[in-house]
Amino acid sequence: MGGNLGCHRSIPRDPTDLSCGKRKFSAACNFSNILVNHERLNINTATEEELMTLPGVNRSVAQNIVEYRDCIGGFKKVEDLALVSGVGATKLEAIKLEICVSSRTNSSQHSPSSLRRDVEHQPCTGININTATAAQLMSIRGLTEKIVGNIVAYRAEYGPFRSIEDLVRVSHVNSSLLDKIRFQVYVERSRAPSTNTNGGLTGTTKSQPSPTSFSLKSDDLDLPPGGPAQIISGRPNVDPPLGLRDGKPAVRLATWSLQGCSCEKANNPGVREVVCMTLLENEIKILAVQDLVEREALDKFCVELNQGTLASVRTWKWPRGVWKSIVSEKPTGRSSKGESYSGFLWDSSSGIDLKDAVVLDHPVVNGNGNHAHPQLYLAHFLVGSVELTVVSIHMQSTASAGESSSKTHQSGEDKGQHLSPSIQETLRGEKELVILGHFGSSPQSSEFDVLRKEKLCPLVLSSQFTNISTRCPQGTLCLDNIWISRSLKKIYSGHCMVVREGLTNPWIPDNWSWGGVASDHCPVVAEFYINLSSKEMSRPAMAAVDRDMMPKHER
Repeated sequence: MGGNLGCHRSIPRDPTDLSCGKRKFSAACNFSNILVNHERLNINTATEEELMTLPGVNRSVAQNIVEYRDCIGGFKKVEDLALVSGVGATKLEAIKLEICVSSRTNSSQHSPSSLRRDVEHQPCTGININTATAAQLMSIRGLTEKIVGNIVAYRAEYGPFRSIEDLVRVSHVNSSLLDKIRFQVYVERSRAPSTNTNGGLTGTTKSQPSPTSFSLKSDDLDLPPGGPAQIISGRPNVDPPLGLRDGKPAVRLATWSLQGCSCEKANNPGVREVVCMTLLENEIKILAVQDLVEREALDKFCVELNQGTLASVRTWKWPRGVWKSIVSEKPTGRSSKGESYSGFLWDSSSGIDLKDAVVLDHPVVNGNGNHAHPQLYLAHFLVGSVELTVVSIHMQSTASAGESSSKTHQSGEDKGQHLSPSIQETLRGEKELVILGHFGSSPQSSEFDVLRKEKLCPLVLSSQFTNISTRCPQGTLCLDNIWISRSLKKIYSGHCMVVREGLTNPWIPDNWSWGGVASDHCPVVAEFYINLSSKEMSRPAMAAVDRDMMPKHER
């Protein structure tokens, strides 16, 4: 996935619940001059229940919007919504493309029946329900996966629909739902389905642009042509999580470079499912994350783990835990999209507490104004009775994850960053020390002699590859690693793995196709014998957590 994720439509939270998702594209995409009939919510006339269909708007925020609207006599522009308590600029940006503002007496107040009569005389726009694939039908706001399946099955059994009204013959489609979706669909039986149709959309015929040519320019949005043929993803079969190794209590920590992870990328349900389910399936209790291009992106995974909006997360058979997250206040590295941040995710219900976290500044910069040394993100975790010092690192690679391994194993002074010699002084006082992340080159590199001098050793050998792609699932490079101090070797279980299963998803774009990887980097997991307190382990896992009650240093 990685760099290709910028060319995708932001798919709603859950492929089984498109009524709650954000219907917008990545800002990195370019879908210009292609229109779709997309119904926006008029915030001057919407009820509390309708406002609650917007992403991130709960009952309390919806009530604040209605009260503020009544107080000022109606919103003049969409941006005024940011003044409402509980909305703000961040949430407004998330729902901006879902809403509109118009007067309370304009055509938006017309009855559904009058609008129905008007639309019958308008040109066909939207999705042809007689030729659309299941994936295209899933893009219609208000349709769930079950209803889409019923529509496809009805069409296969009884033939094409003669009118939009025939949809009410489909199981679970009533007149109320029909009124919600009728402006997004149309019926046309004269045109046979073709592999060259514009994804089920009508309008002027256009040649399909390449993914790199898309951009978000207009208020009217379009869907990318086609969609994943398979909607439901498959996950690896796993044993019940026991938290044991050879009968002893064990804790797993991991590192994962999410490769240019923005809020848009984190909102893709395929990416969210891969990240969250990988944590649960592999019993990972602490995850160091690198390459976040937006600080808020990590919180998307934290919320998903706690609230379980995706079916696979929601139906996880065992306790999900209570997850918390923290992201560095300052950038800690650079990616193809600019400055990036590091962060941590951890399961606080497993007896794990964060004591503090700080970015270790290295003021030296190169001629381009970039840091010559990586900015380390250091955190102290109390894991049971053990205090772990976990240092996340994100170094610029000598070769990208897509380049051949021959480039990385070339000797020579790499073009990436170098570890600062002062790292020895900085970390010398730390006892139970773990340095993990994206190191940019093989552990055999002389670049890491400074770590070996401090008696740290890598757990991933240079012969183990940590990158992945759909074209080369076995990988070609060893870029990610976990280095541990001599004192930690005493409690290291000897179990370290590079996770390769379950990293793809049908909803993740892969160039012109679907089923891509969440990142070009695999998560690397290490396990330690640590006896968590029985009090913490017996505490029941919560399904959700109020983030407003978290300490200020936790997000």
